[in-house]
Amino acid sequence: MRLGTVLTPISDENLQLAAQCGVTDVVHRYPGPDAAVLKKAQERIASFGLQLSVVEGYLPIENIKLGVDDGTEVAAMKTLIRQMADLDIRLLCYNFMAGTDWCRTRLDAPERGGAKVTAFHLADVEQAVLLGYKAPNSHFDELAKRLTPEKLWEQLERLLNELLPVAEKCGVTLAMHPDDPPLPQLLGKPRIMHNVAGFERLMQLAPSPSNAICFCQGSFATMNVDVPNTIRHLGKHIRYVHFRDVVGSPESFAETFHDNGPTDMAAAMRAYREIGFRGPMRPDHVPQMVGEDDGEPGYTMLGRLFAYGYMRGLMHASGC
Repeated sequence: MRLGTVLTPISDENLQLAAQCGVTDVVHRYPGPDAAVLKKAQERIASFGLQLSVVEGYLPIENIKLGVDDGTEVAAMKTLIRQMADLDIRLLCYNFMAGTDWCRTRLDAPERGGAKVTAFHLADVEQAVLLGYKAPNSHFDELAKRLTPEKLWEQLERLLNELLPVAEKCGVTLAMHPDDPPLPQLLGKPRIMHNVAGFERLMQLAPSPSNAICFCQGSFATMNVDVPNTIRHLGKHIRYVHFRDVVGSPESFAETFHDNGPTDMAAAMRAYREIGFRGPMRPDHVPQMVGEDDGEPGYTMLGRLFAYGYMRGLMHASGC
């Protein structure tokens, strides 16, 4: 497996720090339709001895989820897949949370030594901060609330029928991220990727080598499943990993340091080795440490540095 990362910002300093810590793979947000932007980012990342291997986040698929795409977003996604293949970027991570993205209700929950983490409490969700996502306009919000789970499945199947033939031809893998928090509905909007059964259905819906899972370990831990056993169960379908941990339930949880949560992280790493996972694995939603108050909660650098070392230690100890 390969140690990957998101960098916010993708500055020269952060790229150098990542390289110094043994990171090999960098994740990039969707840069828009101009292939030159992605190519330029790839060249800059490569200048630090790293490879751009994943595109994740801010994808043009919101109208597709809502069932109101006129073909523009499907065309944009096909173009992106072809551009990625041209640049030898082989992994595209997406989610199917309609009308929201990952959601937290607190950005400064206390962790070890006064570090701050993001947290979610369903009782406070009406005042939630939707992180990493621009809230839709009221019209789109109403469309999302009219959705049903089966309608979402229909739209997901339609999307996969359009994209998977292109992805297979291009050698690009589409990896589905779980709902976060993993609840059957949030803010009046249904969700379908909130349990293991949803991922089993996804794999049966489109049995393709390009149809895969982003195993966001924190989201699966929030489902209160046995994480190592779930890794073994989903097995070869896992092609990308977000390595993190949480404490709590789907209705009320908080992020933790990688070594300070309830999951046996060493057992999880051994499970990835057992299933033959060889893809990129990145830390996610790290604690905000001293001196980082001006940073983006969950995405500051000092917590990532701690995570890199912890993850590399587990990889080496597990023979990965």
